[in-house]
Amino acid sequence: MTSPTPRPRSRRVLDHSLLVLGAGALATGLGVLTLAPGISAASSHREAPLIAGDPRADNTDVYAFTSPDRSDTVTLAANWIPFEEPNGGPNFYQFADDARYNIKIDNTGDGNADVTYSWRFRTLTRDAGDQFLYNTGQVTSLNDPDLNIRQVYDLTVTTSRGTSTVLRGAPVAPSNVGKASMPNYGTLRNQAVRGLARGGKAFAGQAEDPFFADLRVFDLLYGGDLSERGQDTLAGYNVNSVALQIPKKDLALRGNATRNPVVGIWSTTERRGVQVTDSRTRSSHTGWKQVSRLGNPLVNEVVVPLKYKDAFNTLNPSQDRTVQPVVDKVLDPILPKLIQKVYGVPAPKAPRNDLAEIYLTGICKACGPIKADLNAHRLNKDASLKKIVPAEELRLNMAVPPTAKPNRLGVLAGDLAGFPNGRRLTDDVIDISLQAVEGAAQTGELVPALAAGDKVDANEVPFGTRFPYLALPHSKSVNSGPTGGARQSATNPSHAAALGTAGAALLGLGGLRLRRRRATS
Repeated sequence: MTSPTPRPRSRRVLDHSLLVLGAGALATGLGVLTLAPGISAASSHREAPLIAGDPRADNTDVYAFTSPDRSDTVTLAANWIPFEEPNGGPNFYQFADDARYNIKIDNTGDGNADVTYSWRFRTLTRDAGDQFLYNTGQVTSLNDPDLNIRQVYDLTVTTSRGTSTVLRGAPVAPSNVGKASMPNYGTLRNQAVRGLARGGKAFAGQAEDPFFADLRVFDLLYGGDLSERGQDTLAGYNVNSVALQIPKKDLALRGNATRNPVVGIWSTTERRGVQVTDSRTRSSHTGWKQVSRLGNPLVNEVVVPLKYKDAFNTLNPSQDRTVQPVVDKVLDPILPKLIQKVYGVPAPKAPRNDLAEIYLTGICKACGPIKADLNAHRLNKDASLKKIVPAEELRLNMAVPPTAKPNRLGVLAGDLAGFPNGRRLTDDVIDISLQAVEGAAQTGELVPALAAGDKVDANEVPFGTRFPYLALPHSKSVNSGPTGGARQSATNPSHAAALGTAGAALLGLGGLRLRRRRATS
């Protein structure tokens, strides 16, 4: 009988270390995953309870402006999927195949769409059986066989003459995975810009989120003492965008942008509703239901009461005036009262007919107290005044030429080409809206106590100088820091997951070694 060979001390130490390290890493990883707040929980884009749970349908911003380098056209852009972390693989960010995305234009003022552009997307996977990767090698073109998951789309336009397809099977610019996978992402972006038959352009794909703001405004207005300002909460995140550059005549009432330069714009997302099928009639009703809507920025966030936010997302603008609680909050909004409570700035007296002009009728001398003819449908010479109704839309007077040096405060600073006359990528809608709710549009003077706004005056990266103007999507992790150097923090959920995985592996290895020794002892 042989006596068991005693384990060397170094091996015992190694086994013990593996178990301790593994348990520690796993506990840390699980703890962080449990305690860390979800990234999207901080988003202002998630403006209503139901849409917050459906990011692919959540439209975050709408932009409409005369194209600075093609003044006979208007650029329309709309974004979806808030807070895309650039490193959020292996399943990156696609438009929903089972949704319909729309940009709508009202040129008569009746609150109904006269021109609707609609996108339907399809996801194509080259190898779903033996691959888990988004791309299997360097991607140098949109047709590159190494792009394992890609999307294409059909674009249609609907007018009173019916629906026609203007693009079929057009490629989507993919998520920007990183330099190793996509060394020249700008080339991919350019390949996703498509010409339209009537002289326009179209783009769909990932882009840097152009919205800039310090969302600590929701911490009781920047910490209650203006101490929480100056940090762009959206910096580093991406969105999925669609953009169009359309001749003005294609948007204007009767095709005449000179006589009828004012249009209202909003975006929507539709999903198929419950399908009720009668086996006797073989009904195939598609049941598209609107689940998200966005015209002017911040309306559903800070004007519409919580109780009505989900309902507001389902409304057509023509219905807005019938929902009295929402109309009441435009005429007597909550935000100025909160500002008065926190900072002592007196709230302007209700009813706020100046805000009704901005959000519901457009600005004109006959519309309300703001003494200017800017962007109301009543200014269209061929408009039927009897059909015009109050409706929440982003209104643009296409006759206003683009400004060589845009002012971030738009109309409030005398720059009539900016918000609320349409919306450019560089418009500081947070600061403009804060001043507007305090009555600056009516008085013509900024409120001194809020003059600095959120101290985020521009996007963290510059925008492009040609269509689609959107900045290229980020590829570095949001918590990389301003210099781009990775900060390996266990407080990041993705790092925590990796740490937890490593911990489990160490535990397994340590346990296996221990069992083997016990079996041979």
